[in-house]
Amino acid sequence: MVRGLSRRALTRQLAAMPLALAGCAGPPPADAGQPWHHTAEGFRNPPGSPVRGGDFGDWSSFFWRGFSRGPEAVLVPDGHVLPTAEVRAGLDGQNGADAITWLGHASFLIRLDSITILTDPFLSDHASPLPPLGPSRFAPPGLRADQLPPIDVVLLSHNHYDHLDLPTIDALPGKDRIHAIVPLRLGDYLTERGYRRVRELDWGERTSVDALTITSLPAIHFSKRSLFDRNRTLWAGYAVQGRRKRLHFAGDTAYGPAFSQLGSELEPFDLSLLPIGAYEPRELMLASHATPEEAVRIGSDLRARRLVGMHWGSIQLTDEPPFEPPDRFLEAARKAGYAEDDAWILKIGETRPI
Repeated sequence: MVRGLSRRALTRQLAAMPLALAGCAGPPPADAGQPWHHTAEGFRNPPGSPVRGGDFGDWSSFFWRGFSRGPEAVLVPDGHVLPTAEVRAGLDGQNGADAITWLGHASFLIRLDSITILTDPFLSDHASPLPPLGPSRFAPPGLRADQLPPIDVVLLSHNHYDHLDLPTIDALPGKDRIHAIVPLRLGDYLTERGYRRVRELDWGERTSVDALTITSLPAIHFSKRSLFDRNRTLWAGYAVQGRRKRLHFAGDTAYGPAFSQLGSELEPFDLSLLPIGAYEPRELMLASHATPEEAVRIGSDLRARRLVGMHWGSIQLTDEPPFEPPDRFLEAARKAGYAEDDAWILKIGETRPI
């Protein structure tokens, strides 16, 4: 596990990163009797998933553009981020009813059956091992860690810095009582920071927290926090089943046949939280991030009644214009037959009843 990096170490990592990420060689397969996604070196995506493209030059250019661009270059529309007082009023106005609040990127507060869930809590300003290098926020989160209501469950989808944010993980109070639910081999990040109720799940495994049943689902992505740990920990989405409502949190994912297979096996969802940003250049991103249109296909495959766009509007990770994804998502949902009220684009900090 990487606890910290010197500037020299980080420079070496950044110089080598394009070559590491551009490599297309797959990991050795799992031993006989192991699930498909288990390999001798870690994990891999479901069968039929898209394959990462691009050569050394493509990846080098992509990373150079990313490190050259700053958050100050993004023009944030008025009203995109709600004032803190309005965020608090939106939360308080639900009176404990089932609701979701978008905190930005893939971070949501979900209130379901009187249980408060926090997904992929990235609430600091930098998604990087050594701030201020690397991607930085152009829009603040709806609430910071010290402004959150008491959290009962933390759901983590994978170990990337914009999803597993250690400053936020460190700052959350109540580590002795929070149920932290994470993919395989990710638990040490939590236990080493004082969390006592940590549960690692493989795809298809489930656990319960009071009235909720939480099931780990396949996603099409990868894991990596340093130069030499690619795919050593698992990545996942989740199904959250309450007494009356059923939610899907996709985590970070590309599109592939795994979702139509899941849709044929699972009960429909009332709400699906879907990543709609970080998709260009397409050749480089198609194996790890869905386009807005593909996000709608995921929700449709899973027979979700309502769709919510996430993973956009907070931090610029890739080349598409940062405020392009919502328009494409809403248009794709309309074409797929979703009513206007059934495809949601939230403001950062906005709360809506489920």
